[in-house]
Amino acid sequence: MLEAKNINFSYRRGIPVLQDINCKINDGEFVALLGHNGSGKTTLTRLFMALDHPRSGQILVDGNDIVKMEPADLADKIGYVFQNPDLQILADTVFEEVAYGPRVKKLTEDSVKKQVDDALEAMELTDLAQSYPRLLSFGQKRRLGVASALALGPKTLILDEITNGQDQAEKAKMMEYLQALNEKHGVTIVLITHDMDVVRRYARRALVLTDGKQVFDGTPKDLFEGSYPVENWGLRRPLASVLAAAFQVSASNCHEFCATVAKEAK
Repeated sequence: MLEAKNINFSYRRGIPVLQDINCKINDGEFVALLGHNGSGKTTLTRLFMALDHPRSGQILVDGNDIVKMEPADLADKIGYVFQNPDLQILADTVFEEVAYGPRVKKLTEDSVKKQVDDALEAMELTDLAQSYPRLLSFGQKRRLGVASALALGPKTLILDEITNGQDQAEKAKMMEYLQALNEKHGVTIVLITHDMDVVRRYARRALVLTDGKQVFDGTPKDLFEGSYPVENWGLRRPLASVLAAAFQVSASNCHEFCATVAKEAK
């Protein structure tokens, strides 16, 4: 469980980045963290990872205040996957890359091998275990970043723009992996994204920040089909929601919209 209680944060210039943030992300949730560039999304996740600490308020992980913790203290609780996958690549093979975290934690080699093998299997990278990471495709590098985080067995994954730069097929495959991790293995997913179609289809909850303030906490359906000023918050309504509103039906994606309209036309 992640919790922000009365969080305020600013950098040295003193300009507020986060103001009076209160939110709780329970185990097993699939949450989209949304907002325009500079809204405070990445800063909030950095606080959850102890990369920064709030100027006031508390960040709690599993009920414990992390004010005196470092990122390494949370590595087996929260996995963070950066927007640029190349920033995380350190080793010469895919296997060694994923093994880096468990070895830093001084696990036995048997434990390292099992956790790496499980993570590679989850991301369908087993056949690439001995490949040079920097020669992987962009989508494979994304999956490698997720596998590296998974190898430490975290209960929560925070992913920053994980679908950015991928084609539709790669994007769908990545989201199916994350959905399976969430539904079959109970991994909490926190997804920072500007892709509202992904949010509408996969997330079960949305948190929206604007200018450092929390302005929405609810379901994607309510966010996009309600009367909220999402455009003023730097968001756009997904195509499925726009079409659904025009035809007065409910649909989480375009395929569902077409099926619903076809059914009602009969």
